[in-house]
Amino acid sequence: MIKKTPNLLLALISALLLSASWFEPFTILAFVAWVPLLMIENNISSLETIKRKKLKLIGLVYFTFFVWNVCVTWWIYYASLEGACLAIFCNAILMTMVFMIWYNLKNRLRKSWAIWLLIPIWLGFEYGHTLWDLTWTWLTLGNVFANTHHWVQWYEFTGTSGGSLWVLVVNILVFKLIKENDYTLKSITKPIVVVIVPIFVSYIILNYRASCYKTKVGPNASFNKTLLIQPNVDPYNDKFNTEPQVQLQNLVKQMGKRLDSTIDYLVLPETYLTENMYEGEENQSLSIRFLRDSILSKFPHLTIITGASTIYAYKPNETPSATANKFYQSDKYFDSFNTGMQIDKQSITSYHKSKLVPGVEKIPSFLRPLEKLAINLGGTSGSLGTQEERTVFFSHNKTIGIAPVICYESVYPDYVGQYVRNGANLIFIITNDGWWKNTPGHRQHLAYAKLRAIENRREIARCANTGISCFITPLGDIEQATTFWEQAMIEKNMTPNNDLTFFSRFGDLISYTSGIFALLLLLWSQYLRFKKS
Repeated sequence: MIKKTPNLLLALISALLLSASWFEPFTILAFVAWVPLLMIENNISSLETIKRKKLKLIGLVYFTFFVWNVCVTWWIYYASLEGACLAIFCNAILMTMVFMIWYNLKNRLRKSWAIWLLIPIWLGFEYGHTLWDLTWTWLTLGNVFANTHHWVQWYEFTGTSGGSLWVLVVNILVFKLIKENDYTLKSITKPIVVVIVPIFVSYIILNYRASCYKTKVGPNASFNKTLLIQPNVDPYNDKFNTEPQVQLQNLVKQMGKRLDSTIDYLVLPETYLTENMYEGEENQSLSIRFLRDSILSKFPHLTIITGASTIYAYKPNETPSATANKFYQSDKYFDSFNTGMQIDKQSITSYHKSKLVPGVEKIPSFLRPLEKLAINLGGTSGSLGTQEERTVFFSHNKTIGIAPVICYESVYPDYVGQYVRNGANLIFIITNDGWWKNTPGHRQHLAYAKLRAIENRREIARCANTGISCFITPLGDIEQATTFWEQAMIEKNMTPNNDLTFFSRFGDLISYTSGIFALLLLLWSQYLRFKKS
């Protein structure tokens, strides 16, 4: 029946299945969502009577990916309609280009096994999409299991790319079943087994890790008591239009007697310190002095982790970076940063957010004329500065290493893994998800954090300005989740883990391999093209 379905309807079905799979309880649909799209490609490729095959296929494939992007990420428009259009249109174009690269190679080879080449090409695209300035990996296929994280406990070995591989393998098996009209028991069993076995293995790993986790958090375990503050400041009207001192005074009022000498870490959200402080002169900042005089003087063993907006002014003999701007009516340059800070009584350690949101915090040089369309999701919009290394916030005795993951960075598996390889045994995510209002956006962002916990088997403290703040166990389970748009405080005894998972130790091997293989296939495709001509 599906073979006789019009191609446009198949494209719509594929788009709706992909979209639905991102929402509970429809994750299972991801295993068949690509089948109608593969049927479209097969229909067009196999009929010689169709004119302008490639153009028609491009239109149908783009329609599928465009609808998928709209249905899952429509909420971006709350921050900027122009930015949402740019993100959705461009991401759908990139996906279509990748699909067409596979189509061209498949038709040049004219081999039945060429369908499997879609896997390394698509996984190579997903990895490459994490590396450039226009990165937008929200719809990485492996993210679809964020709401069914008990199915993918083996992400500690493969990372999210293992989930993308799983989805594509099952879809191709189902497609071949339909195409070949082979409904024998053996053929039907194959895709079912490929779905069930990884889930079965995942629950075995889950039971083993759960017993290990109980041992680590037992009565004799060492822990750090962490207090998260959700201030619930309106990012559109209040956060960047209110005096920094007023927000800090509200913080002291909100904490009341909740903060005491037993608390080891006080965590505040992204860009909580809105005062533009100059790097190297932090001790002169009114915000830092307030925190030390009002909080750290009373609790000298406390460590504060917070987001801030900082500025680095270049010295006359220094070469400005590509993101630097000139001071008004001056020849001097400066860089602005979305910064994570660790503040204690004696010292300050900073980390600059370096995985920046395209069109929000990073405008590629070739798109600088569009900088006026930048979505303002922080104190500063346009191109912010970055740093090369992932800085870990260590305690004085070096027993605790905090990964200060800032907002969008939590979407990137290998990126977060670099913090862990650098010595982080706990992960703190500081974010400000209020820009998207009460939409699926902030819930998807939270769900992706569960995958980072599984990949690295680290406890996560997630502190958001307007929700959802929570703690996440190394198994990916959410604890003490706050509701959206409320003031809240939650605390927990967090247990650091120094053991490295396979993924933490070796990185995203599936993506690395697929990226190399995809480049080789691209070269091979071009060789076949010129050979034919």
